[in-house]
Amino acid sequence: KALGVRQYHVASVLCQRAKVAMSHFEPNEYIRYDLLEKNINIVRKRLNRPLTLSEKIVYGHLDDPANQEIERGKTYLRLRPDRVAMQDATAQMAMLQFISSGLPKVAVPSTIHCDHLIEAQLGGEKDLRRAKDINQEVYNFLATAGAKYGVGFWRPGSGIIHQIILENYAYPGVLLIGTDSHTPNGGGLGGICIGVGGADAVDVMAGIPWELKCPKVIGVKLTGSLSGWTSPKDVILKVAGILTVKGGTGAIVEYHGPGVDSISCTGMATICNMGAEIGATTSVFPYNHRMKKYLSKTGRADIANLADEFKDHLVPDSGCHYDQLIEINLSELKPHINGPFTPDLAHPVAEVGSVAEKEGWPLDIRVGLIGSCTNSSYEDMGRSAAVAKQALAHGLKCKSQFTITPGSEQIRATIERDGYAQILRDVGGIVLANACGPCIGQWDRKDIKKGEKNTIVTSYNRNFTGRNDANPETHAFVTSPEIVTALAIAGTLKFNPETDFLTGKDGKKFKLEAPDADELPRAEFDPGQDTYQHPPKDSSGQQVDVSPTSQRLQLLEPFDKWDGRDLEDLQILIKVKGKCTTDHISAAGPWLKFRGHLDNISNNLLIGAINVENGKANSVRNAVTQEFGPVPDTARYYKKHGIRWVVIGDENYGEGSSREHAALEPRHLGGRAIITKSFARIHETNLKKQGLLPLTFADPADYNKIHPVDKLTIQGLRDFAPGKPLTCIIKHPNGTQETILLNHTFNETQIEWFRAGSALNRMKELQK
Repeated sequence: KALGVRQYHVASVLCQRAKVAMSHFEPNEYIRYDLLEKNINIVRKRLNRPLTLSEKIVYGHLDDPANQEIERGKTYLRLRPDRVAMQDATAQMAMLQFISSGLPKVAVPSTIHCDHLIEAQLGGEKDLRRAKDINQEVYNFLATAGAKYGVGFWRPGSGIIHQIILENYAYPGVLLIGTDSHTPNGGGLGGICIGVGGADAVDVMAGIPWELKCPKVIGVKLTGSLSGWTSPKDVILKVAGILTVKGGTGAIVEYHGPGVDSISCTGMATICNMGAEIGATTSVFPYNHRMKKYLSKTGRADIANLADEFKDHLVPDSGCHYDQLIEINLSELKPHINGPFTPDLAHPVAEVGSVAEKEGWPLDIRVGLIGSCTNSSYEDMGRSAAVAKQALAHGLKCKSQFTITPGSEQIRATIERDGYAQILRDVGGIVLANACGPCIGQWDRKDIKKGEKNTIVTSYNRNFTGRNDANPETHAFVTSPEIVTALAIAGTLKFNPETDFLTGKDGKKFKLEAPDADELPRAEFDPGQDTYQHPPKDSSGQQVDVSPTSQRLQLLEPFDKWDGRDLEDLQILIKVKGKCTTDHISAAGPWLKFRGHLDNISNNLLIGAINVENGKANSVRNAVTQEFGPVPDTARYYKKHGIRWVVIGDENYGEGSSREHAALEPRHLGGRAIITKSFARIHETNLKKQGLLPLTFADPADYNKIHPVDKLTIQGLRDFAPGKPLTCIIKHPNGTQETILLNHTFNETQIEWFRAGSALNRMKELQK
């Protein structure tokens, strides 16, 4: 009762005006616009001011709207999300934690999506067969765990989690959490969809109110209209250049204004998806006729009709206040391309060639890659095919290698039927499996050697060092699919399709015309193969097996509780220099196969982080032996010898993916605190969930006072309280000491997690 745990699915009270299911797959789980309306009215009366759309949806899901303290950027909200979605790489640890909770069924509709473990190598069908064989143990675990605990299971080949959600589960006004940082994709259908770690997902699946720091709201007013080569992707590329990779931290980005209606629903999803790269909690668009059209085309006209009735609650109030306001005239916006090595380094396509020459970036494009969860809609594929068709008409094919990743089985089947896939093959493309593939490092790349300097252009969302192919010398740029296609045909960054000419096979020069394509198929979508597994009504006989000798899966052991004392003489494992994303902390690519085995995946801990002491990655000094060695080996040495340790980080530590392994691994190997100048939102929460202390320098300049050979003592934990800084004593080898202050963002609940050893431990304490 204290937890508010719902032990099994309970059909919601039906809406007063209509009874509409959340999805075709859960006919007894209904959309609760009536409850949303009731909660919004309670909050509106309390706050007595116009509300943004973000506030309406978030506050409309409050556990206690009458008494919840609400202050943007300050208070923690207790929320009741409508559903949970998990991709296969993060679902393993999430389901292992849920199994540890001892609960019999998930309390809210939940799904698992197999998209991260399929490596791009030869092409769609062959790569899928290979993945099913290699990952059979993991897929079987996820399928049986889903069946046992009431979670829907989308088999490998079904598509990328965010495209599946958009096609089947997202709807205007939904509050959805997903164990992937690009969950905000669902904002393209007017929902608040937030990326979280697995432990957060476990809370929601257990029926516990989910805590979120009350987000600020950044407004982006769009005027004018998109046309020509400018695409929805250019909106977020421009916004990323304005806000940078941390400018959206702690905020929801809310798009509004007359320009919104010129963007398709899937285009809005693209913009929301890549909002993760500016650190935003999520992004959202107001409900409009483009969303209604998409809902109807994907078999959900009943949801669209219901949304029409409640539309006042699915758009912002007139006169609402934004904490920051950005204005973009879409009529003046030019095609952009961002990179390399960071998604906020924005360039107009017309200028990137000259910038590349000046900076010494390779101009020749080795590979162009389109698709991914950001840009794999029917419209995206159609616009790319429109560019490719023009090249073929003049006898040209791509000068660069070219790959295509359909977003879902439905998209794959439909673009095959409508001829887009064949056009893209004819121009030189290889159609990969319906999966994440190279976007998350699942790419068996053969055309270069590691360390070889080269350029690739993608329609992906993220381009951190080594992310796509594990080569730190790959200069990756992100742009729209149609620009990728044009650049792959030209083979160089110096090509601007708006002004430059190509030479056809007949020797005549021609210019590519701006692509035009349908946003949705004229016929119905072709669903392709059925790849969904419903959880059985009776799962009492279902077994979930995890072999004790498995190298892929490992049942979790509880982390140790706090011993009630201050943390004394912590050894510094590494002082990180510069950018440190979750890719640096827990690499993806070949390491994805160990996502269900905490001890094995801990062998990649911080191997990508740069050590300030020697400027190298994966090379740190062992304070006992004084020898330099890999970070994981040094951490294991400290753990074996009872030496507790700490990591020192720079700005926006932990940006990027939602992967909670970046928090689980340091906890597993004996870490106690991470001290930085600032944190990315998801990673900071993940660290708290696992019983670690994410702390920030009260004075960022104190970062320079700490040296890798120092020892640290963190004091004040006996009186640990919200808003109360902790004291850190820096002990230098020469016997001198310095004292600095460390800030934190813990609330009372999160302090209980720390004392219990983890959020999961605390859940078990409350159950007892």
